[in-house]
Amino acid sequence: MIRRMFSRCATTPGTVPPEDQAVVDEFRAMLAAIRNPEPWTPDLAQDIAVRVGPFIERAHPRPGDDHGTEVIAVALVHPDTGHAAAYLHGHQLGYNRKGWLRCKTTAILGTWQPAYTMLTHAAANRPLPDDVGMSPAHYGVHVEAHRADGTGHTLLRLGPYFQTWVAAHDADQLNTELAGRAATVIPGFTVTAKATLFDVNDHDSYTDPYLTDVAALLADAVERATA
Repeated sequence: MIRRMFSRCATTPGTVPPEDQAVVDEFRAMLAAIRNPEPWTPDLAQDIAVRVGPFIERAHPRPGDDHGTEVIAVALVHPDTGHAAAYLHGHQLGYNRKGWLRCKTTAILGTWQPAYTMLTHAAANRPLPDDVGMSPAHYGVHVEAHRADGTGHTLLRLGPYFQTWVAAHDADQLNTELAGRAATVIPGFTVTAKATLFDVNDHDSYTDPYLTDVAALLADAVERATA
């Protein structure tokens, strides 16, 4: 796009035609946005510009998961999100299939500006790569039983959770349940719950925690383990 712009401008004598001037103005706006990015502030639910390889993409932070100092959860979205054709085009280029991703804050350029559009995969009509440098941002809760020698096994896996604080809340609730029933719920083992990353490659081993009493799920898991 940049080479085409210079080619057209270089061969146009005299006054720059309006269509060429529009391209020049767009390019200048992009340079200004790169040089002077608008600072991103967590918790304001603003779309952000993130680096994906040599490209810059528009990303939508996940509410409740957008205040981490090192990692936040985002979804990559088509730069024209909000326009009628953006969803279809975004689907064709792979934007809508990525889901929520773990984005390092060091990859955030700043608040999204329309001037970044020409630097996206969509502007080049190229699909997003399989590896965008971000892992899935789903979370889970693992209930694990350990012996004194460190060996053990997982009693229960809950997930996926789409917000870290919900996973942490359920882990705390389960640990409270376990503490109330003594540290050794299963003879010879110490049982604890912890919030962790959701293993998408082993999703069949997880139980969906939503609209479910997690304490009841724990009781069932302990009963199976001691049967």
